[in-house]
Amino acid sequence: MTLALSLVRPGLAAVLLMGALAVPASLALAKLPPPSDEAKAKAAEAAAKTAWAGKVDAYLLCKSMDHVAAVYRAQQARAGKPVPPPVATPPCVDPGPFAYAPAAPASAASATSATVSAVKKPAVGQP
Repeated sequence: MTLALSLVRPGLAAVLLMGALAVPASLALAKLPPPSDEAKAKAAEAAAKTAWAGKVDAYLLCKSMDHVAAVYRAQQARAGKPVPPPVATPPCVDPGPFAYAPAAPASAASATSATVSAVKKPAVGQP
């Protein structure tokens, strides 16, 4: 088979090889079980932490831009050059420390209410 592929153009051989590898990979992915509740909780926490990290990055960028603008304005004033008026921007908002509060699972709440309603309902035909 390698002799046959070496006789074919190199680009076509790469396409054939990738196609041959894609079929088993897609079959392996199709057989994965759904993620467990623990895996879903970890994914939700990771998403929350990523969102918080984005807010921290935006805050640090805002603070650094404010610092650069202040230094520029001070340098312009010391040099005796006209200082343009500052542009109004929203204040930098500190997101604070990371705090994640997982949501209560809906299945546990519905199971509790089903148990309570089953206990309260008397069986048909009994006094």
